[in-house]
Amino acid sequence: MTQEDLSSMSPGLKGWNEIKTSDSWMVFKIMAEFVEGFQKLYKIGPCVSIFGSARLNEDHPYYKLAEEVSYSITREGFGIISGGGGGIMEAANRGAKRGQGRSVGLNITLPFEQEANAYIDKDKLLNFDYFFVRKVMFMKYAQGFVVLPGGFGTMDELFEALTLIQTGKSDHFPVILVGSAFWLGLVDWIKARLLDEGMISAPDLDLFHVVDEPKEVVEIIRDFYLRSVIRPNF
Repeated sequence: MTQEDLSSMSPGLKGWNEIKTSDSWMVFKIMAEFVEGFQKLYKIGPCVSIFGSARLNEDHPYYKLAEEVSYSITREGFGIISGGGGGIMEAANRGAKRGQGRSVGLNITLPFEQEANAYIDKDKLLNFDYFFVRKVMFMKYAQGFVVLPGGFGTMDELFEALTLIQTGKSDHFPVILVGSAFWLGLVDWIKARLLDEGMISAPDLDLFHVVDEPKEVVEIIRDFYLRSVIRPNF
């Protein structure tokens, strides 16, 4: 069956060639996002990426916890990379500002127009159209991942990091889940399903830590880099 035959059966396929042409030109836009990200972020020095829900306001305990975690990390000399928006992301940049550390925001353009928060250094704000380009920047230039409670986007970023480390596509770096009351249900499921059914190995459980206090986050990062070299992850 030819493409013309398919098009006669489904009028929606008539624009297929135009779609393919548009996809080809899209490559240049994707390349431009990669180039801008690489050019800006390789200069920022050692940083830790902090993830979590965009939906929490400044009165929420997790927002306050994220700000304290971020502040504590910057006092160790690391900058902070966030997703650039509100909630936990805002708290992360706010803590970085308070700690006088580098405050980076990787903002994403969304249909509901996510606004970049006010605590990002003006020269360290990047805006992305593509989630996958943004995730590369999170992974490549972070010396640690600190993950606070969040939704689908947070889970996506968490499991992307774990997968890259597990498969050797990235250097090993600390992945720290903050807020045991939130995370332990997921950890129990990972053990009861993924581990017990042979879908991961026991050493894979050592790829992440679960903690509650900012000082624990700092201790894990500090101890790790007493034994490891700080550099881009791939």
